[in-house]
Amino acid sequence: MRLRVRGPQGVATIALEDSASWSDLRKEIVEKTGVSDFDVKFGYPPQALATDGIEYSTRLSEFPVKLNGEQLIITPRHMGSSSSASKDANLQSSAPQAGNVSNAKKQAAASLPNQPLNLSRKKNDIQNEPPEIPVPLLGGIMVLRVMPDDNSCMFRALSSAVLGPALDGMTELRSVVAQTIQANPELYTRGLLEKEPSEYCRWIQRVDSWGGGIELSILSQHFDIEICSINVQDTRIDRFNEGKSTRCILVYSGIHYDVCALTPCSGADPEFDRKVFDVVRMGDEETDDGALEAARELCTVLKSRHYFTDTKGFDLKCNTCGQAGKGEKWAVEHASRTGHSDFGEA
Repeated sequence: MRLRVRGPQGVATIALEDSASWSDLRKEIVEKTGVSDFDVKFGYPPQALATDGIEYSTRLSEFPVKLNGEQLIITPRHMGSSSSASKDANLQSSAPQAGNVSNAKKQAAASLPNQPLNLSRKKNDIQNEPPEIPVPLLGGIMVLRVMPDDNSCMFRALSSAVLGPALDGMTELRSVVAQTIQANPELYTRGLLEKEPSEYCRWIQRVDSWGGGIELSILSQHFDIEICSINVQDTRIDRFNEGKSTRCILVYSGIHYDVCALTPCSGADPEFDRKVFDVVRMGDEETDDGALEAARELCTVLKSRHYFTDTKGFDLKCNTCGQAGKGEKWAVEHASRTGHSDFGEA
């Protein structure tokens, strides 16, 4: 079981056995936050977790709330002015930078994942015959790890890179996004989100809501990592939280995200993948030993094999009524007119 706790001094990760008790979790919270007497809130909107009546021996698996992947807000019960100031400073320092948010808004406006539509892709042979790009300086091969078409592809791809493939981190990442938006109302306005912030926070935590530029901006800063998103159709690289000492590389193919991985040899078990790469910078020069260049070359191959969806001109069919049309604009108009939201690439 893995979860995060946000206390007055920042955010920390807690990993526990599935058999752990409330006593085990409480001990970890005290150790990670330095707060011994606290209230707990979870979810969005944040709601109180009534812990006073919980026996210390109660297993976390017996809680009425599923804690795996959740982010808990820890509030000292006797918070003085100094603690309040510390909390305010932490919220301010954790707010995404304006430049990243601007970039996120531009990508969100141009990308389909921030639209409330369910779009399924044509089948492709990429997963059965994946391209491979050698990366000599890293002693391996750059490959594409294809994510399921389940509307959580971006969250899955990023989670597999920053949290590891064994962890189901979608709930945790969605919760981080919602709580960051809630904590920074002056930054995340209706104008930026194109929804009321409270509505957006509820929406992004649904399993059928796609993530895009806004989410990448928030999560890149939350994990203190540069995220490079390569658009297959034109091999453009969008960078979020640029300038960090590590990066991961996502591949965006129009209505879907996958992740790039360095594997030691062709056909190796994904367990041995490397998805986070060190970046060394000297002045205006940078090197990651060829990881990003190999990923871009990989996307060039993907483009030649038409592993992308042209959201402006692709042929669509409504899976609800069978009506056909062309492009994202038609899908949005059809959805607003009929209430249908399930489309497939014809």
